[in-house]
Amino acid sequence: MSVYRLNLRVFWPLVTGLCTALLCLFQVLSRSSSRAAEESAPWASGSLALLKCSALLLLLGYLLLRYCASPGGDGAGGAARRSPASGGEISSSRRRRRRLLEHFHEQQLRLSPHVLGHSKAHVSLIVGELVRAARAQPGPLALTLRGDFVQVGSAYEQHKIRSPDCFDILVPLRLPPRLELEPRCCLGSGPGPRFLGALKAPPRRSQARAGGEAELAGQSHLSAALVLRWFQGHLQRCLGAVRYRLQERCRISLSACPGLPLTLHILPRSDYVCCHLSMAVRLIPAIPLGDSLYLLALQPKPKPAASPSKLEAIWGLNVSKHEQRMLGWLKEQTPLNSCHLTCLQIIKGLRDLSSRGLQQPFCTHWRRVLSSYILKTALFSLMLRGPMQAWEEQFLVERLEDLVMFLRDCLQKRVLMHFFLGNASLPEAVTVPKFLKESTPFNLLSEFDAPTLDLVAFQLLNTWNQAPKIIRKYSNQKYWRRSSVLCKHISDSSRQELHSN
Repeated sequence: MSVYRLNLRVFWPLVTGLCTALLCLFQVLSRSSSRAAEESAPWASGSLALLKCSALLLLLGYLLLRYCASPGGDGAGGAARRSPASGGEISSSRRRRRRLLEHFHEQQLRLSPHVLGHSKAHVSLIVGELVRAARAQPGPLALTLRGDFVQVGSAYEQHKIRSPDCFDILVPLRLPPRLELEPRCCLGSGPGPRFLGALKAPPRRSQARAGGEAELAGQSHLSAALVLRWFQGHLQRCLGAVRYRLQERCRISLSACPGLPLTLHILPRSDYVCCHLSMAVRLIPAIPLGDSLYLLALQPKPKPAASPSKLEAIWGLNVSKHEQRMLGWLKEQTPLNSCHLTCLQIIKGLRDLSSRGLQQPFCTHWRRVLSSYILKTALFSLMLRGPMQAWEEQFLVERLEDLVMFLRDCLQKRVLMHFFLGNASLPEAVTVPKFLKESTPFNLLSEFDAPTLDLVAFQLLNTWNQAPKIIRKYSNQKYWRRSSVLCKHISDSSRQELHSN
């Protein structure tokens, strides 16, 4: 929330002009009443006029001195504060930067709680209907839906920026009773920890293989590719019933693009969602491990160096519920006017603006290295250094600078550890399951090469130093219109592909 501050450069001249106007008005009104006194005692009238002029000059002189002595004045005090040799220029520059960043956050990044609340409620309603319809149609010897869903991502952690039009939903699956998942070996072939989905099952000779199973090195593994294929077909079959029940409220469709999660598109017909926002809900099948841990079915991206069977059995780890608990604990420890979420939103906004001036392929590397998950992990690690009281709103610029420098150091050292895997310095109040405590620590930057990290570190520092210029340059309407047209073109192309299929 922005706070009004008194502008002394305007205040004192305004007070001076107002006092002068009041004295002139008083002089005009009292002229008629003083004619009789002037005829009877001319010497008294002259003394009164001289007294009024002296009082007016003293008042104007006092106001002029106060104006010159103010922090924004043009007198000797103001000139001394603007001297490069003093610390006033630095504080003035920080104040200007803070006002610019606060305006950038308020006008371009911060979401309306009213619109976001309506959007989340509408998403919950539609996804709940779809999950219930899909759960009612299980198949023999196949996976089934557990019947609930888990809301994850920045929209549910209060640091989403710009528009509440994209949401992430985990759809938990239930394995057949005779199968048990045992995640093994943390792998580094991706932006996060990867686990091999090994299945523990009793020996069987003539039984048909259950849906989602793949054979690898003589052992059964849960294939993410097969699970994704089953999940997509299962929800597509159930979409008709949901579409019919909700056709008066909204239009819904499912799209599946290679390398992207299954996406549910929602276009409201009524005013239930403000401004008729078109929302995209990414539905991600997940296998529960207990203690709010999930293995996510990732889109397969084959590499020549690895066998396709092994890649199909690799799953990603999701600890979103524990991250939400961490955010709740930080909210309790920091002041009421804490700026840590504002810092996260601003640095995400600066990352997006800076990418507009970058060329490919570095633009892609820039956004992958500074992903929202890596930025959030860096914020968690920095805040644990304390003190928590230093995150008050008045220290916004200082904390943002600390976050940028912390990220730069991590990039130059090529190390930013996963916040929950094998982290012994977690607060005792934030309980994590034994699986996370005993896991091998994982470096989130391990997949990137040294030249890329060095270039991102240099660009990050340059983005922070040139933040006012970048905000003024890339926040123009022409850039927003260009982005809107591009997004609309991509959305229309996806919709045409969906209808053609």
